[in-house]
Amino acid sequence: MNQNTRACIAYIAAKLISGSGGATVYDHSRSKYINISGTVAGSRINLYDHERKSHVRGSTASFYDGDTGAHLLINIDGKRFSGRIHDSNCRYSGTVNGKSVTFYDYEESRHFNYTV
Repeated sequence: MNQNTRACIAYIAAKLISGSGGATVYDHSRSKYINISGTVAGSRINLYDHERKSHVRGSTASFYDGDTGAHLLINIDGKRFSGRIHDSNCRYSGTVNGKSVTFYDYEESRHFNYTV
């Protein structure tokens, strides 16, 4: 999965689960801040990833990453989230604890950590 797509999903999950999230996501694996603006309200997603100059829009049932052209979905269950890229075997899952997000990318078989 694209690195910034993962960061945007972590941001969306944090917003939906704990309401956390400012204007940046810190990607611990890259030691890097990613600037994101926009809103996650109810099931609606309307974000802009400033690094990629690309929108991430839609709903939790189906949102679109303008940079990669991927259609994704996210499911929330308490502090846990999971989802996949449509028409792909690429799945992900994770947990949110306040501003900390742990993300597992099944395609890479690896955990990623974010702070929002």
